[in-house]
Amino acid sequence: MSEQHWANVLKASWGITATLARLDGEYDLNFLAQGDDGQGYILKAMRPGCETWLVDMQIKALDHLAAHAPGLPCPRVIHALDGSTMQELADDNGNLRLVWLQNRLPGQCFAKVMPKPQDLIRHLGQVLGGTDRALQDFQHKGLARDFKWDLVRASWIAPELECITDSARRTLLAKIAQDFAKIESVLADLPRQAIHNDANDYNILVSGTLSEPRRVSGLIDLGDMCSAPRICDLAIAAAYVVLDHPTPEVALAALVAGYQAANPLSVAEIDLLWPLLRARLAVSIVNSTLEAANTPDDPYVVISQAPAWRFLETQSIHAGLLTARLKAACDLPVVDGADRVMAYLDSQRGNFAPLMGVGLNDAPMGSLSVENSTWPQDPFHMPLSEAARVGEEFGEGLWLGYYHEPRLIYAEPAFRNGPYKASDRRTVHLAVDGFAPADTPLFAPLQGEVFVVENRDNHLDYGGVIILRHETPEGDGFYTLYGHLNPECCDRLQPGDVIEKGAEFCRLGNAGQNGGWAPHVHFQLALTTEGIEADWPGVGDPDEMYLWRAICPNPAALLNLSDEKILYQPTDKADVLAGRKAHFGGNLTLTYSDPVMLVRGWKHHLFDEWGRPFLDAYNNVPHVGHAHPRIQAVAADQLKRMNSNTRYLHPAQTAFADKILSKLPDPFEVCFFVNSGTEANELALRLARAHTGAKGMVTPDHGYHGNTTGVIDISAYKFNATGGTGQVDWVELVEVADDYRGSVKRDDPNRAQKFADLVDPAIAALQERGHGVAGFIAETFPSVGGQIIPPQGYLASVYKKIRAAGGVCIADEVQTGLGRLGDYYFGFEHQGAVPDIVVLGKPIGNGHPLGVLVTTKEIADSFAQGPEFFSTFGGSTLSCRIGKEVLDIVDDEGLQENARSMGAKLIAGLTALETKYACVGDVRGMGLFLGLELINPDGSEAGNICSYVQNRMRDHRILIGSEGPKNNILKIRPPLTIDSEDVDMILSALDSILTEVEHI
Repeated sequence: MSEQHWANVLKASWGITATLARLDGEYDLNFLAQGDDGQGYILKAMRPGCETWLVDMQIKALDHLAAHAPGLPCPRVIHALDGSTMQELADDNGNLRLVWLQNRLPGQCFAKVMPKPQDLIRHLGQVLGGTDRALQDFQHKGLARDFKWDLVRASWIAPELECITDSARRTLLAKIAQDFAKIESVLADLPRQAIHNDANDYNILVSGTLSEPRRVSGLIDLGDMCSAPRICDLAIAAAYVVLDHPTPEVALAALVAGYQAANPLSVAEIDLLWPLLRARLAVSIVNSTLEAANTPDDPYVVISQAPAWRFLETQSIHAGLLTARLKAACDLPVVDGADRVMAYLDSQRGNFAPLMGVGLNDAPMGSLSVENSTWPQDPFHMPLSEAARVGEEFGEGLWLGYYHEPRLIYAEPAFRNGPYKASDRRTVHLAVDGFAPADTPLFAPLQGEVFVVENRDNHLDYGGVIILRHETPEGDGFYTLYGHLNPECCDRLQPGDVIEKGAEFCRLGNAGQNGGWAPHVHFQLALTTEGIEADWPGVGDPDEMYLWRAICPNPAALLNLSDEKILYQPTDKADVLAGRKAHFGGNLTLTYSDPVMLVRGWKHHLFDEWGRPFLDAYNNVPHVGHAHPRIQAVAADQLKRMNSNTRYLHPAQTAFADKILSKLPDPFEVCFFVNSGTEANELALRLARAHTGAKGMVTPDHGYHGNTTGVIDISAYKFNATGGTGQVDWVELVEVADDYRGSVKRDDPNRAQKFADLVDPAIAALQERGHGVAGFIAETFPSVGGQIIPPQGYLASVYKKIRAAGGVCIADEVQTGLGRLGDYYFGFEHQGAVPDIVVLGKPIGNGHPLGVLVTTKEIADSFAQGPEFFSTFGGSTLSCRIGKEVLDIVDDEGLQENARSMGAKLIAGLTALETKYACVGDVRGMGLFLGLELINPDGSEAGNICSYVQNRMRDHRILIGSEGPKNNILKIRPPLTIDSEDVDMILSALDSILTEVEHI
């Protein structure tokens, strides 16, 4: 059909001059019209023979929505010049068509949006719920249509299933049809109303790009409207939301919660959602199979079934547990009677028999939380030797462990919800612990029937475990679980046995009987066993506690305790953030749009207050890993003794100096110990001036050397920033030797010399102004400049020029030293250059405040002619022992070699991503000092993409940084302990996120 013909129609009937582009449509003609007035429109020319009522129904429904719910993102009907809402007009073949016009809504199809975050799905639920609410009183005779897409009539597929030739698939669809038949009468009794009836992923538009929030910007195409129960509308949307979603249950909960917020559902309606969702997918599959028989040359008809089959054939979702999840997301009782059970337990609080044989009101509480406990030392492995001692700090008497407490003692892979150590993890305790000596008897709080009794003797399992079923006087059932028991209970009890209230029915096991733990009882309440049966999770995912708190609520009443006594309350991140804003300067920034609060660390992982693990691919300060046991031991040992300064002799000082000097070439003989890299760089300026008698300094642009007044003056990253002090006249900047984006590119074999020659005019300028040249200072590999690796030979040539001008050469190795580069212990080794001063900081203390300056005896002697140098804590016995231990660990644990091998694997993976994604402009670095430059299609710096990737990596539980003058370079700079699994996680997450970028 000619776009020009319809452009003429639009001009003649609506008075709008526009350029038209054809849109996809199954039966009708749809055109995107871009008006000369800057407005967008959708021109719809219905198929010949389309009945007037169908268009009239849609127009009137849209007008109704505009009048009753103007805030909903639904199209508005544009009236023609004669005031009509539709016209019958001829196409360019002479066929009459009903033609009407809508305004264009922004955004792209939901189907093409990546990722589909919970907030977006929740908003979709709100929009759909608001639409159904607004359509409740909409009436039109066309709504009572009889057609295959009315989900109430889904039983039509049952006699058509022979069209499915695969017997296994046919059986699966037959089961779905049978399940639908079971709910058909209930569905028929629900009130009907006008519904959209086709909220599929191509009828939903989404706005928001990169770091902007994703929002539903359009709910379009009311062509399948009908009268049906509103739960059908939600089920149809749900059927598309779950397709190829990595966590469909979570997505469904978000969708239903959003709908509930706008249009509250009943429990009976939620009970129907799962069978209706599956019925909708079955209808779609059967219909497309029948269509394929009529149009065998159209492969799309069958290909479009693939996502539905992937969902139906691969998902092992338990219907009962899913329905409980959806009810919990809507803050409704998870099962019938759950609210009555909780009311009964509360009414009987104080009247239950004491579980431990004594009242527990005065029993002390002991916290094993992420914040308050260091069990286990390695949060990814709990050896039996530790498990048997858990909580020993609270004594051997009776004490209680909290409900709802996030803990890291659930360390083994079975608690992970993914393939990596930093995957989602179950950490939140769903029970109360009663710690007491082994063989302490337990007494039934109330009468119960044995539901399960068994010995679970796997590593760190329950050992002996009993589940009792109880009933309230009104007949509502609930369950209690008792774990870590002496397995003798398995010989005494069997399912069906009745335990009377107050009866002794089991004893606590010792570590050899109870799964390996310190003696205690795990006491848990559950309001349903659907989907968990006898295998209850004793720990929940912190992001799913809305579900697990509803299924396994606080059992305090059964212990005759107040809820508050045993309910753990982690530190509130919002309170900490508010306190920070109140008491810290506004220019002390936080990383990420949603900051993380981190309370534990181990090697290259960090944990927030809920025990969520994060892979630390950013922090170079914990050089040998967070919470290293050897550093803990050295620090504790020295603090038991003394901590003195360098005015007194101590062998730790010279031992530390000897260790550092063993890593450096011969000219270096003298060490100065200070508290930070900043202080070391400040000291380097003093040494350079004392030795040369000059003041002027040459330094690369966008460098960073610390935060004191002196080093800010040589840190263009700071003095040229917004609000910075500007460049002082004794500093000259030279271009960073960046052969990717700089003035000289990698294809120039003389680029090292050409970059070095840029120093000549800087030297001349300082000499002309009378400052002379005190020296040249540079991050050996510029980090904040963008993880730059200068071409080999650059520094050697620069150093030659500086020395010829009388200056000294300072290598800031804070970022690059101590083996991080893998092939080189220091960055200057790669350059074939030997500096006069080397500055070390941050990593040499592994988190302890420590900096080191190393220089030649000649320069040190020049500095010694001035006033005494002294740093109170620089070179303290504690600092020296920690610093030497860090260097020893690098050697003893082979961390430089690990940096080399893991860096090589990372670079290979990143280079593969560079060839795959146009937004990756450059991969550079060595060892575990790596940069990924992100670019726009025109090659310019893509800071917005970098920000998006950085925040999405955080969503994937990976902490990563960004650098560069335009903040468009991802920097990967983890502790040197990182292993192959974690490299795989980084590369997998980056691959997924860069795919998202391409779809935005």
